[in-house]
Amino acid sequence: MSAPARPLASAALFDTAIGVCAIAWSATGVLRFALPDRDPAATRSHILRRHRLADIHEAEPGADMAAAIDLVRAHLTGDLDDLRWIPLDTSAFNEFDRAVYEVTRAIDPGHTLNYGAVANRIGAPGGAQAVGQSLGRNPIPLIIPCHRVLAADHALHGFSAPGGLTTKQRLLEIERTPGFGEPTLF
Repeated sequence: MSAPARPLASAALFDTAIGVCAIAWSATGVLRFALPDRDPAATRSHILRRHRLADIHEAEPGADMAAAIDLVRAHLTGDLDDLRWIPLDTSAFNEFDRAVYEVTRAIDPGHTLNYGAVANRIGAPGGAQAVGQSLGRNPIPLIIPCHRVLAADHALHGFSAPGGLTTKQRLLEIERTPGFGEPTLF
């Protein structure tokens, strides 16, 4: 008896103000998002990597994903959107990650939380390190804005997306987060 066929998921690459990004989706919502890598081929390789629940192939986005792509593009030029309306496929996430991502997704552009605050909000006081590990596994950066979670001292520590801390800082600058980019009065 052979294993059941895996459902298909779709993916598309698209240009943005910061480089070529990619998005993968199922019938339920976004499975994976990729910020620009060293070149478009690396971004393509990342987004087409086999998913636990579905085989991913390139396709033209339908109306919903095209709208999501347009708003991601606008967001990355500074026309900020919280991107919370974009549906996600979280079926492969464990309960802890799902809770961390829900709190993280509620952080508005231009604002931040620290790892400990996220841990407290999900009922896991003392779980800052586990929150950091969860965010390091985040397959949907930007849409689940893990770049908005900082160390307790407001410092940048770790970012698993291509470009690392430089990318994290750039995203915070685009979102006009106080303390990143333009100097503030106070």
